[in-house]
Amino acid sequence: MAAAAAALGPAPALCRSVHWFRRGLRLHDNPALQEALRDATSLRCIYILDPWFAASSAVGINRWRFLLQSLEDLDNSLRKLNSRLFVVRGQPTDVFPRLFKEWGVTRLTFEYDSEPFGKERDAAIVKLAKEAGVEVVIENSHTLYDLDRIIELNGHKPPLTYKRFQAIISRMELPKKPVSTVISQQMETCKVDIQENHDDVYGVPSLEELGFPTDGLAPAVWQGGETEALARLDKHLERKAWVANYERPRMNANSLLASPTGLSPYLRFGCLSCRLFYYRLWELYKKVKRNSTPPLSLYGQLLWREFFYTAATNNPKFDRMEGNPICIQIPWDRNPEALAKWAEGKTGFPWIDAIMTQLRQEGWIHHLARHAVACFLTRGDLWISWESGVRVFDELLLDADFSVNAGSWMWLSCSAFFQQFFHCYCPVGFGRRTDPSGDYVKRYLPKLKGFPSRYIYEPWNAPESVQKAAKCIIGVDYPKPMVNHAETSRLNIERMKQIYQQLSRYRGLCLLASVPSCVEDLSGPVTDSALGQGCSTSTALRLSQADQASPKRKHEGAEEPCPEELYKRAKVTGSEIPGKTSEEHLASEERVLKRSPEE
Repeated sequence: MAAAAAALGPAPALCRSVHWFRRGLRLHDNPALQEALRDATSLRCIYILDPWFAASSAVGINRWRFLLQSLEDLDNSLRKLNSRLFVVRGQPTDVFPRLFKEWGVTRLTFEYDSEPFGKERDAAIVKLAKEAGVEVVIENSHTLYDLDRIIELNGHKPPLTYKRFQAIISRMELPKKPVSTVISQQMETCKVDIQENHDDVYGVPSLEELGFPTDGLAPAVWQGGETEALARLDKHLERKAWVANYERPRMNANSLLASPTGLSPYLRFGCLSCRLFYYRLWELYKKVKRNSTPPLSLYGQLLWREFFYTAATNNPKFDRMEGNPICIQIPWDRNPEALAKWAEGKTGFPWIDAIMTQLRQEGWIHHLARHAVACFLTRGDLWISWESGVRVFDELLLDADFSVNAGSWMWLSCSAFFQQFFHCYCPVGFGRRTDPSGDYVKRYLPKLKGFPSRYIYEPWNAPESVQKAAKCIIGVDYPKPMVNHAETSRLNIERMKQIYQQLSRYRGLCLLASVPSCVEDLSGPVTDSALGQGCSTSTALRLSQADQASPKRKHEGAEEPCPEELYKRAKVTGSEIPGKTSEEHLASEERVLKRSPEE
């Protein structure tokens, strides 16, 4: 089904509507909710919560708290319109047949879900509604564009490069403008009686009711809900100079902390409309720039999101390697112990451990911090599959979703979309360049706060007297580094080089080597300039000029192969990967740090 509006079944004379909230947890720019109100004699707004899923889900407490706060905010907004949110327990396929009968429902509306699981779920609900004689209206407002239309314009396959994606959307009409916010006058003709026991039967549950222990839970750094989202958007757009000049924010210690203008969790849950964000940026840019047309790069945060949604919409295996037609089948290592150390922030590298600690405590990390820990887990140091990283981020990140999370991990691990594997984040140099004083590390790893800044990123090099003075003995109070980064990263670059040399033999293979455009805090890919803030592990193991250039030169204008062909070509066996690299490649870490990041 296209992501445009879809109405199934005849419109009834007496319209008793139900609007099903899923992600679009807002009253502004909610076209499906507006359709529910059209000619309605009654309207109930529902959210379906499966208690079993809450108890068994791997999603962490911070994301659940954000969701519950968003539902509470939505309920409060509906109260002001003399309505309420009905939180219904159960699975959608069990809930709807009962509600259709109990409430005499004649119309069901909801927002289009482009992701494979959502489309499968919605198809089942549409079937149930049709059997019950219920009209179904589906509207798209979670993405800017009709993803099916993008795929159609690209020869009925998703564009696998960001450059190609931009070329497609530049030929399309502008995104639809946001619809008006629901107001009290619209609700006057479709009120329903709210029972005194509403909170007991249909109220928003607490974390405790869902089985989450809250003893010792720190206050939320990110407050969920539409109200907070709109307030943040206003603050975000106050940066008129940034919008006018489109200067990417410089990376520093403060940018590593949660920002009061951060928007990514609100976009993920639909507390903020991407279309409202888009057109507020548009209007401000034209005001500052005197009616000139904004460049596509201004919307980088939104467009990378659209790119990954487009790539994922017809690919149910998008979040895994096996059976994923766009993913290179790299023979990653299986190392549960190393994975656990990374996930728990116990790698022995303070920069990596501080990032993972912030993620676990707050549910958010800066997008360049995401790149650093993703590179460390996969192609940089541990050589562990990006699938494991997806699962950890899906548990801990507030803004993780199927498409953007998996797409970003494939990108950062050079498994799809991106091939500059010779750029590798240094777990010492990147942090040192970003925050020379080490305040960020000391904030999230207080056991290291006694170390002078000289040793804060590599405390294992501190003399014993310094460690004793800091009351932190490396190997006792804080772990030793779990790998030798200088050696391991070069070995892994050699592995990736061998894989890409094999792939380059296949004519027509098209992998992304473009420079992404990323804005603020979404987990989108990083620019080359941002890579320069780390250390580029690209000394002797940089691809030869012929190796590096030949795939792109040969196939600059070639069409992308079909996903099935790409999947077949991408399989690489473990026996073809070298076990170790030559000694001449094992340059010291200090030598790497002194090299220009653009070399």
